[in-house]
Amino acid sequence: MIRTSGFALLGLLLTAAPGDDGSRTRRDVPYSDASPALTLNVDAPREGDGHPVVVWIHGGAWRFGDKDNVGGKPGAFNRRGYAWVGVEYRFVPEVTPREQAGDVARAVRWARDHAEEFGGDPKRIFLMGHSAGAHLAALTVTDERPLQSVGLKRSDLAGVILLDGAGYDVPRQVREARLPALRKLYLDAFGEDPKAQEEASPIGHVAKDRGIPPFLILHVGRVDSRAQSNALAARLRDAGVEATVGAFPSKTHMTINRELGAAGDKPTRAVFDFLEAHSRPESPAGVEPEAPAAP
Repeated sequence: MIRTSGFALLGLLLTAAPGDDGSRTRRDVPYSDASPALTLNVDAPREGDGHPVVVWIHGGAWRFGDKDNVGGKPGAFNRRGYAWVGVEYRFVPEVTPREQAGDVARAVRWARDHAEEFGGDPKRIFLMGHSAGAHLAALTVTDERPLQSVGLKRSDLAGVILLDGAGYDVPRQVREARLPALRKLYLDAFGEDPKAQEEASPIGHVAKDRGIPPFLILHVGRVDSRAQSNALAARLRDAGVEATVGAFPSKTHMTINRELGAAGDKPTRAVFDFLEAHSRPESPAGVEPEAPAAP
């Protein structure tokens, strides 16, 4: 069990207040003592308990972004009966993408430990991210080390939702980047060492019988996200993992994120269909060794 420091407890108490929109809200809650930057927001339906929990990882090229810049997503998910946990994580170059995945794992552990306090179900937690956040969500789950480091297993997650990521195979992205600026973006985040790039690539960690939960992988019309999404899905399926791909060529990298939760939005419908299909409590299909206890 992760110990809660006095600092974290104080933050929890100060920020636990119902919002004007009828949801349970908590703002800027510390979820780890590793850095003051590691905070999260909670929005959950005021009524009832046992709501599935969606842990959201924002994008920003691994270098920037904001958990508060989510538009109407939390309210849209609350209205459908889902609790929303928006996560802040440390940025490159202070840390590496693999260390960022460790931050995400710490946030998942916090959500699991505290879910019942805001009406959430600790056994039905989904991880969802956009762009760099999609890469981090995928890496956190496919590489066993981030979750194991906090005493969790990959099968402790009910599902993973990726919105237009293109970093699932970093060496391939570096090789095939069409623009020098795009290639530089990946080299700045992951470095020039091919071994380090492979270690930070979700696709390289996929294997059979690892307890990897189902994936929903959405992409827009750009060539790199389509290729990377389909390649990751194929690798997951080869390993016996359920992986669904959704193509939305009329969307852009920005609109698939900005419009998520809007009425009539097709990617939103795909996300909710996936959540509803995998929100029924059931035993995980995967087989995975027990993870060590968290320090």
